[in-house]
Amino acid sequence: MNDDQPHLEENGQVEPPPAAGPHSTLSRIVGIGSSLRQALVVPALAVVTALLVGAVIIALTDLDTLPLWGTDPGEAFRLTMSGTGTAYKALFVGSVGSSRAISETLFAATPLILAGLAVAVGFQAGLFNIGVNGQMHIGGMAALWVGFSLTLPAFIHIPLAIAAAIMAGAIWAGIAGILKARTGAHEVITTIMLNFVALFLVDYLLKTSVFQAAGRNDPISEKVNVTAQFPTLVGDYRVNIGFFFSLLAVAFVWWLMYRSTIGFEFRAVGFNPSGGRYAGMNVAWVYLGVMAVSGALAGIAGTNPILGLEPYRGTSGFAGTIGFDAIALALLGRSHPVGVLFAGLLFGALRAGGREMQGVAGVPIDLVLVLQALIIVMIAAPRLVRAIYRIKTPDQDASTTISTGWGG
Repeated sequence: MNDDQPHLEENGQVEPPPAAGPHSTLSRIVGIGSSLRQALVVPALAVVTALLVGAVIIALTDLDTLPLWGTDPGEAFRLTMSGTGTAYKALFVGSVGSSRAISETLFAATPLILAGLAVAVGFQAGLFNIGVNGQMHIGGMAALWVGFSLTLPAFIHIPLAIAAAIMAGAIWAGIAGILKARTGAHEVITTIMLNFVALFLVDYLLKTSVFQAAGRNDPISEKVNVTAQFPTLVGDYRVNIGFFFSLLAVAFVWWLMYRSTIGFEFRAVGFNPSGGRYAGMNVAWVYLGVMAVSGALAGIAGTNPILGLEPYRGTSGFAGTIGFDAIALALLGRSHPVGVLFAGLLFGALRAGGREMQGVAGVPIDLVLVLQALIIVMIAAPRLVRAIYRIKTPDQDASTTISTGWGG
């Protein structure tokens, strides 16, 4: 029996565990350090591996250098290394090499973080919300309407627009939650279908007199009033207060999932719905609540392309593919809010640096998508990464075992 566990005395009373001593304290410290190392090392090596494979792809797509490998391998190697170095240097400079570059990274990361949180909340509750893209569109349209139809002071107008986006996103995602709770309809199917409904609904609304800009016959909305536009944080840089909203969302999701009863129910049902039901949890309401929270976060993400980006108008498909990139973010961040934050910053850096890489090194920006895909592949196959770099799993690393638990 572990010395840290309580045990029965001969008179049947429970003897409290002994006070923590150096042995148990060291055990906990080593355990925490081992868990942190395991949580960080695989994603970090996945990024490194993706960059190495990306370098090979850059070399293979350099059509000017490829013929030299048969005639002058030394020169070909020099040119390949030079070209790869130039490309990755441009990627670095374009993402964090200057104040403007950092601004572009944070600007690109803002909606990615929010959308990634939306997917991560669903993952932790055992739900796959693949409809974040549609929820972003609906939330963004609600914020758009509030943005151009009302005239209010900025300190009221912006929060009101965000509140409208939260409500619209939650209601739209709640449709899938209700179908899941009441009929058992799989959320993947319903959210995919709702994506298409949202996309075409937005196209229709943008052509109505309520939204369409005067004198236009294409799906372009009225411009959002200045009081509803996100103010920038630094001069003429594009990063705006939306980034602060994403940080607040990270803190809120962390508190919700790990410090609140509701979050505990979310995670418990996600781990074992039958067990949660047996413990007295209303699984149907949990599903509805999870989808509503997820949709609310997606709705906030939908405000950034409308309220935080020139020309501050609604257009067809204004959310792009952010909702689908969010799935990769949640996977990379292991569905933890802090992990999603860093994953969003990484993807934001890749997007911002990719434009610089294309302009300076002539490397197609599509390579950024390749790098993202490679990172996700490596994250999805942690055993492959461990095998490549010969990393021991916790059960293989006997040196970190100081004390054993029950049955140890």
